[in-house]
Amino acid sequence: MTLTRSLLLFGLAAFLEIGGAWLIWQGIREHRGWLWIGLGVIGLGLYGVVATLQPDANFGRILAAYGGVFVVGSLTWGMVVDGFRPDRYDVIGALICLAGVAVIMYAPRGVA
Repeated sequence: MTLTRSLLLFGLAAFLEIGGAWLIWQGIREHRGWLWIGLGVIGLGLYGVVATLQPDANFGRILAAYGGVFVVGSLTWGMVVDGFRPDRYDVIGALICLAGVAVIMYAPRGVA
């Protein structure tokens, strides 16, 4: 259950952070206005809250591992929302990032 909860929290955090940043991007770069920017700021704030709900209590570990989730989430967001098509190097890099997430977050600890 802890692994499932952790993975779901990472997914929700990625959605909120990437979605929040995208809304701000749209508000500023695509001239959609202050409402979009404000909603983006709220999304980014909620991302910060969700990150604190991870079962592990180590801030550095959570944020380091989340970096890999962010990379994969950003590529996925680009594909779904903006029509971005990753090349093989994007995919290879994303898989490397996910391997890093697995090692940082879910490797057995306390084993000599």
